[in-house]
Amino acid sequence: MSGDGLAGLDTQRATWTQEAWRHVTGDRLRELIIGLVDIPSPTGDEGPLAAHIAESLKAAGCRSAIQPLDDRQANAWARLDGDGTGPDLMLYAPIDTLTVGEESEDLPWIGPELRDDMRPQATVYDDLVTGLGASNPKGHAACVMMAAEAIALAGIPLTGDLVAAFGAGGMPTNARPGSPRLNTGQGAGCSFLLEQGVWTDYAVIAKPGWTVSWDEVGLVWFEVTVPGTHTYVGSRHRLPYDNAIARAGEVARHLEEWFVEYAERHTDGTVAPQGIVSSVQGGWPRMAAVTPAACTLRVDLRIGPDTTPMQAKREFLAALDKLPFDDISAEMILAIPGTRTDPGNWIFRSASAAWEAFEGRPHEVIRGNSGATDANILRGRGIPSVRVGMPKVTEAPFDIDFARGMNTVSVRAMQKLTRHLIRTAVDTVTRSRTEPEGAPA
Repeated sequence: MSGDGLAGLDTQRATWTQEAWRHVTGDRLRELIIGLVDIPSPTGDEGPLAAHIAESLKAAGCRSAIQPLDDRQANAWARLDGDGTGPDLMLYAPIDTLTVGEESEDLPWIGPELRDDMRPQATVYDDLVTGLGASNPKGHAACVMMAAEAIALAGIPLTGDLVAAFGAGGMPTNARPGSPRLNTGQGAGCSFLLEQGVWTDYAVIAKPGWTVSWDEVGLVWFEVTVPGTHTYVGSRHRLPYDNAIARAGEVARHLEEWFVEYAERHTDGTVAPQGIVSSVQGGWPRMAAVTPAACTLRVDLRIGPDTTPMQAKREFLAALDKLPFDDISAEMILAIPGTRTDPGNWIFRSASAAWEAFEGRPHEVIRGNSGATDANILRGRGIPSVRVGMPKVTEAPFDIDFARGMNTVSVRAMQKLTRHLIRTAVDTVTRSRTEPEGAPA
């Protein structure tokens, strides 16, 4: 049985929450998400979208700013000032899209063509809005914008500051072609935001999944080099023949089987870390007559909060050692540890109480997760953080595959998430710093 979302709040905070909720409308949320989707923001090129977000929040009465990382990439943030007696809270969402929305970069890897939902242009289907990143991450960013705007318009007296932050480079990717920096993804914007002093006592990150998550996986990337013999098809029967590409296929098959066993051993708490062989590179596409002297594979291996990158590296190398080859090498080329926040911490207790108030039942933990977010950056720097978001759209006038799940958002679901964020914010930044258990003195 669903509740009204107010259970557990005292009369004053319930009144403040309702005052803010009055500003949360489907029309305004639809306007916000269309505005975000229609501005392209592939990883490394979030500057124009960050400027749009900052200007929108400034118009709503928030003190906002753009934070450039370089000439093309930027964060945005806004602050509602408290009186200094309470804890500060960050509502956070990344703003970059996993793919670009252009044939030159996305095809043929995303499919044979770019569908309408794979392009940075919003389309409205009654309650649903589609377009590149409409749900993940832009629908969630729109909810953070709406929450900050509603609290500002309601004029709620805050004790702590409420920060709405929008990070560039939240997707699991390195730089795209032409970028001035290699480290444009993997939480680069969130890390820079904190480094430059936009810091709070607690954080809530808005990312998919209607639950309150307190832990999540990290990840390590490996580049596996499989050597072979450079030779010519016309000499295959006359010279030694050892095709690196064929051997790489054997390596990939071995790893894909090992990932299943690895996940079973490391499933714990709410996480079930997975792994994939994600790409292969080898040979001259223009010259099919010869084999390369080496072929490389890229691997993403997710790690739980209790597995360090070095432990994962040693497990991975041990898995490679089981192959009947002694000349394969692997280099760890990226590492972001998994993290957790103690579920006894105030921010989990407040966010889960809000979830229960909306659902009218005990908080439901979703297990088996293998997605990593910027919550790892926040927690890794010492900010207790939880993750909450919208469920994946399942009823639509089109089939929902992975891409459409990222690119389709329900406005009704956005309203519910926004109200949750508002309630959690009001419950936190209207208290004294010593009031929540575990809050800084």
